[in-house]
Amino acid sequence: MWGGRFAAKPADAMQAINSSIEIDQRLWRQDIEVNKAHAAMLAAQGILTAEDEEKIQAGLDQIAADIAAGKLPMSRELEDIHLNIEARLTEMIGEAGRRLHTARSRNDQVATDFRLWVRAALDAALGHVEALQRALLAQADKHADWAMPGFTHLQTAQPITLGHHLMAYVEMLERDRTRLLSAQSGAMSDCPLGAAALAGTGFPIDRERTAAMLDFTAPAANSLDAVSARDFALEALSALSISAMHLSRLAEEIVLWTSPQFRFARLSDQWSTGSSIMPQKRNPDAAELIRAKAARIGADFAALLSIMQKLPLAYAKDLQDDKAITFSAFDAFELCTVAMKGMIDTITFNREALAAAAGAGYATATELADWLVRELKMPFRDAHHVAGAAVKRAEELGLSDLAQAPLEEFQKLEPRITEAARAGLAVERALEARASYGGTAPARVREQIARWKELLR
Repeated sequence: MWGGRFAAKPADAMQAINSSIEIDQRLWRQDIEVNKAHAAMLAAQGILTAEDEEKIQAGLDQIAADIAAGKLPMSRELEDIHLNIEARLTEMIGEAGRRLHTARSRNDQVATDFRLWVRAALDAALGHVEALQRALLAQADKHADWAMPGFTHLQTAQPITLGHHLMAYVEMLERDRTRLLSAQSGAMSDCPLGAAALAGTGFPIDRERTAAMLDFTAPAANSLDAVSARDFALEALSALSISAMHLSRLAEEIVLWTSPQFRFARLSDQWSTGSSIMPQKRNPDAAELIRAKAARIGADFAALLSIMQKLPLAYAKDLQDDKAITFSAFDAFELCTVAMKGMIDTITFNREALAAAAGAGYATATELADWLVRELKMPFRDAHHVAGAAVKRAEELGLSDLAQAPLEEFQKLEPRITEAARAGLAVERALEARASYGGTAPARVREQIARWKELLR
C-alpha cells in the first residue's frame, strides 16, 4: 500500500502488531455500506464515471455475499478489513477498484465504519435489556403479594413483596435503556466520512449526501475531531458498564437466594452446574460469571478511556485497539443479558421460606413506632425509643418475631399501646401499610406492574 515510500517489507513482529484483521473483520458489513455510499457520492459528483460506479457497486455486492458465505479468506498482510475488501474489489473489477479510495482516508473510513457498528450493537443491547425487563415483569406479576424480607446492610430491615423487589430491577434497566439510547444518538450524530486523513479533501465531495445515505444527522463539522473522536464508543461502554453493574447486583442476589442458608429460590437445571466431587451441589455459576463479566465490561471502559486520554489530535495507531475493547464489552454484555433472562424466566421461589424470613429479625418494629406517632401523637424519636425497647424485650423473652410478644409486655413500656398496635405488627398488615406511591404494598406493586405492561406493550 505504501511501497512507493518504503523499499523493505515490515518485520514479522511489526506485521503482527500492526495487523488487526482478526479483530476488525467484524466490521465488514459496515465497510461495504460505507464503500457503497462513498462510491455513489463520487459518481454523483462526477469524480467517478457511471461505469466505474456500476462495477464498484456490483463488486461490493459480490464481496458481501462471499464474506457472508465464508468464501473470502482474509490476509494478515493486508492488515485490516478495509484493505482486504479493497484488494479483493480491485482483483475482481480492475482499475475501477483502485479509484474507490479517492477523496478519503482509512482514518475517516474506519471512524465511520466503527460508528455504524456501535449503532447496530446498541440496537442489539437495547433489545436484550428490554427482553430482560419483560422477564422480570412476568415474575413480578406472579409474585406481587409474596412477602419477603427487605434488607439494608444485608440485615433484615422491613418486610417487602417479592414483586416489589423484582420491579426495582425493571426500573434500573429502564434507566440503562435511556443511557444506551443516548449513546446511540451520539454515535449517529456526526458522520466522519469525507474528513479524509485529518484535513479534509480537495475534491468537490458532497458530505451531506453520504451522511444522509448512512443515516447520520449531519457530516462532522471538524475534520480533525471527526477522525480522532471515540467518545461515542466511550459513551456506549459507560452505559454498558452501568447496566452490567445492575446485572451483577441481581446476580449476587440470586447467588444468595439460592443458597441453602436462604432457600428463597431455586435455579433450574438449565442454569445450574454441579461439582466434580460433591454430588449434592447446585452451583449458580451463570450468576457468578455475570458478576465477573460485569467487572470486565467496566475494565474495558476504563481501558478505552486510558487510551484516549493521552492522545493528541488527530489520529494515532493506539486507536486500533478501540475495536477489540469495544467488541469485547458488547460480547460480554450480550452473554450477561441472555443468561440473566434465562435464569429469571426459569427461577422458582420458595414462598414459605420467604414469608418466614419476612417477619424474622423483628422486621416490623418500625410499624410499632409509626403507630405510636400516628395514634398517640408521640414524637418519632420517642416512638423509636419505645419500639427499640420492645425489640430488646422480645429478645430477652426468646421471641423471633415482635408480633409474638404479649400485649402486657408492650404496655409495660407504654401503657397506651393497644391490641390494634400489636396486630399491626403482622407482616401482611405491615405490607399493606406501605401504600405510598412507589411503596411495597401489593396494591401499589400491581399498579406499577400494570403501568409497565402498558409501557412495554
